[in-house]
Amino acid sequence: MQSANLTRGQTQWSALDWWPPLGWWPEPARDLLAPGSAAASATFVLLPSAESIHSARSFAVGTLAGWNMGELAEGMELVVSELATNALRHGLMLGAAPRHRDREVVRLSLIRRGPLVTCAITDPGSAAPVLRDPSPFEPGGLGLHIVESMSLRWGWSPLAPQGKAVWAVLSA
Repeated sequence: MQSANLTRGQTQWSALDWWPPLGWWPEPARDLLAPGSAAASATFVLLPSAESIHSARSFAVGTLAGWNMGELAEGMELVVSELATNALRHGLMLGAAPRHRDREVVRLSLIRRGPLVTCAITDPGSAAPVLRDPSPFEPGGLGLHIVESMSLRWGWSPLAPQGKAVWAVLSA
């Protein structure tokens, strides 16, 4: 998918700003929004460990339950697992120089607008996510195919001065 800049007037959103910025929705998915949709958001910071994936899934399911959107739980768990794994594996571990790692974080945000929920994961990596076609004998590489199949739309947006947000929109 094409990237879209996150802009606020003349100023770009930074990876160090609070995420998500008030009113944020992925630009390539704005056409999905109904006017006057109720809005809510929840954010969770992932520790740089494999156990964070389970915690992120639990956070997402709990948040959806609180929004009375439990029917999205199964799909959201898959999307969160794939995007969070990619962020920890590729975005955090291959992010900026090691001297900045203590300030780097991976955030999971769920942004609700009416019947739509966007899962957005921010990480300090600058590399674009790549939808790969792995060989039949590769043990992985299908994560973004799963995200694509579970979502109405997905993509990524760069953050300044470094980092990105990878997002997927699911519908109730």
